[in-house]
Amino acid sequence: MKKYQRILSFTSILFLLISPGFSQIKLTVNPESEVRPISPYIYGRNNSFSSTDPTAQMSAADLTRIKDAGVRFFRENGGNNSTKYNWRKKLSSHPDWYNNIYTNDWDNVVLNMQKNFPSAQGMWAFQLIGWVAANNQNNFNDWNYNGSKWWEGVNQNLAGNGVLNPTGTKAKVEGNPKLYLEPWPADSSTAILSHWFDRLKVKKENARYWNMDNEPEIWNGTHDDVMPSLITAEEFIQRYIKMAISARARFPEIKLTGPVTANEWQWYNWNNDAVEYNGKKYNWTEYFIMRLVEEEKKTGVRMFDVIDLHFYPSTSSPAEIAQLHRVFFDKNYVYPEANGLRRLNGGWDTSQNKEYIFGRINGWLDQYLGNTHDRTLALTESGINTEDANLSAIWYASTMGEFMKNGVEIFTPWSWKPGMWEVMHLTSNYNKAQYCSGTSDSDEKVGIYPSKNSNGDSLSLLIINKTATIQSVSVSFDQYILDSDVPLIRIQDLPKAETFVSKSQNALVKETIKPANNKLNVTLKPYSVTIAMVKGHKGIYQEATLGTENREEVIVFPNPAEHQLNIELPGEEIKSLEILDMSGRVVLKGKSPKMILPEYISKGTYFIRIDTGQKTVVKKLIVN
Repeated sequence: MKKYQRILSFTSILFLLISPGFSQIKLTVNPESEVRPISPYIYGRNNSFSSTDPTAQMSAADLTRIKDAGVRFFRENGGNNSTKYNWRKKLSSHPDWYNNIYTNDWDNVVLNMQKNFPSAQGMWAFQLIGWVAANNQNNFNDWNYNGSKWWEGVNQNLAGNGVLNPTGTKAKVEGNPKLYLEPWPADSSTAILSHWFDRLKVKKENARYWNMDNEPEIWNGTHDDVMPSLITAEEFIQRYIKMAISARARFPEIKLTGPVTANEWQWYNWNNDAVEYNGKKYNWTEYFIMRLVEEEKKTGVRMFDVIDLHFYPSTSSPAEIAQLHRVFFDKNYVYPEANGLRRLNGGWDTSQNKEYIFGRINGWLDQYLGNTHDRTLALTESGINTEDANLSAIWYASTMGEFMKNGVEIFTPWSWKPGMWEVMHLTSNYNKAQYCSGTSDSDEKVGIYPSKNSNGDSLSLLIINKTATIQSVSVSFDQYILDSDVPLIRIQDLPKAETFVSKSQNALVKETIKPANNKLNVTLKPYSVTIAMVKGHKGIYQEATLGTENREEVIVFPNPAEHQLNIELPGEEIKSLEILDMSGRVVLKGKSPKMILPEYISKGTYFIRIDTGQKTVVKKLIVN
């Protein structure tokens, strides 16, 4: 045993002291691999401002929450309510509320947004359905009916003198949409650009992103007052082309996003089927890309910039929710709710069960545009079926991590639940600007998404425990040497109620850990999110032991020492020196190979840690 003790380095001793007694999941970080910028627009939200009250101003509390959380992207078009928005009259039809017409003032919202968040980006929408709100004189009087309370019949088409059905979702007599809507061609829709930029002096650079309407595959449901039967996919494409040409002419730098599909079924289906074109059947998203690329080649006009999807899984199983982030890029993940996917190749293939929808879209973009295209991806609506704040947090963090890793440009969840503000604050404020490689040997349990700054001397490791049990992880580093202790910032054990108020009032738990053998050993609570803030530098870590085979690599004399110490490392330049006591506490730092030992260093056993920038060497020291 005495001989064994003589050859252990300090970091090896520390590793033995702090390693848990159960199996660890191994995480690996390589700051030099898979480096790509992280889009700031993944830190996004829907509906942060009120557009229904023309005099509304954001409260001080909401303003602080949004600013401190670090929201960078605001999708403020209102989803379904954007389809019939009339910017001239500042009115919109609400299809999920009797089709009633209410005030909707995007002018007020965009000016408030750019005033309070001058560096943030906004997203709006053009109206492709062809009809928009005309007046609010023909609304159904929901207040007189039931005090404006929700019930199963709020989707009845009662605006325009419809006749109420006291049960169900269909009116006894449908309202007449011509009483409350007016025709709206493409040029009327895109004229908002001239209104904003020329009259209101809205900053173009902060209003670049525009949805090409919203969820057109289900217009015969959400907007069945004007479209009881869905138009063909090609008819929609023709409307899209007109709008894109008009928008690009008014604003060449615009970012057009589509098809803004409703959910997994609609990713692949138009009107519940494949789309036939030139004798072949295509799934809807592939058809959308292929046809618009064809039109680009014909017209010379760029038709789209971002492929934009929505996602609303129905599962309430915690184990399934914890894996939903894998739907987008994981080629091995069998998605339990895969359904529309069976339409992938135009037929109906029940063997298809692996979505990786964004991975597939990247493949179609490469196929039709070549692999040097600059088109990107967005998820502008999503929501999950849980009230567990910890589960919401790990779903949101995991999805954000996948989007960091794979270069998704925009992420704006629609349903906002407790736990998500905490994750937004943690990631937006503590992630670095560039993603770099992180792997897990058990990714279904614990995921890691590292990021680094431009100098490479700071890393943020986003680590997510996706299980309902405690997990122990060991984080190792390739081509990187840790310089100091590592602060951890955690989201864990959240209550049901919202906890995030501001940077100073939130649920973050902070602590600091010591590296062991250039590794981090961390215990993660169930359904928790952790960021480790790492300082270090590029280099190959080499742990030196004190056996006879390394005796000449580093020379420390005298050893035992009393007042003065000399250190030699032949052929190497010493960058820094540290003397550590047996508890791992640094008692003396320096750079000179000649050190004077101060009186406060008492007699005993210590370790000298020598860093050359390329490796770290540890040597035992006795002080008499």
